[in-house]
Amino acid sequence: MGLWGSVSGCIFAVYKSLIYTIMKLQAICPISSQQIDERIPRINSAITVLLLVLFALTQHYFIILFLVADFFARSIEKPDYSILAKLSKAVLARFSTTGKKTNAGPKIFAARIGLVFSLSIAIFSLFGVDSVATVLVVIFGICAFLEAAFNFCVACKIYPFVYKFTHLNEM
Repeated sequence: MGLWGSVSGCIFAVYKSLIYTIMKLQAICPISSQQIDERIPRINSAITVLLLVLFALTQHYFIILFLVADFFARSIEKPDYSILAKLSKAVLARFSTTGKKTNAGPKIFAARIGLVFSLSIAIFSLFGVDSVATVLVVIFGICAFLEAAFNFCVACKIYPFVYKFTHLNEM
């Protein structure tokens, strides 16, 4: 098996544990007392699509690491530390229209899924597993595009299944 096999096995075990922990501990009911302008996540998603395309074309790690940091800030409910959220708010401030408010809970869950995707892409890219990273970029890009273009949040739609899976022993 060799040293690399042992190291990669350990990395995979830690990664799997991290993903499970994020999904298990953070998969709480996505209903929040916070309301947000529904256009903010859509603009965030449009910028995410552009950054993913840029990453796919250049393979510059700082792009995906930026997404990891930004999704982390939003997933722990600290949008003030998210550059994309600030940029989206600045874009909206340029227009005098008012947006429809939506519950922030599902969007926070979607940010956690975005964190998992961007972290996975970063790890697979770092270890040279570019084919898996590329597949994840495509899937993540499609999901972000659906949110940006059609206000269709894939993560919000899969939440009930994730909740059911992570709470099997409670049923």
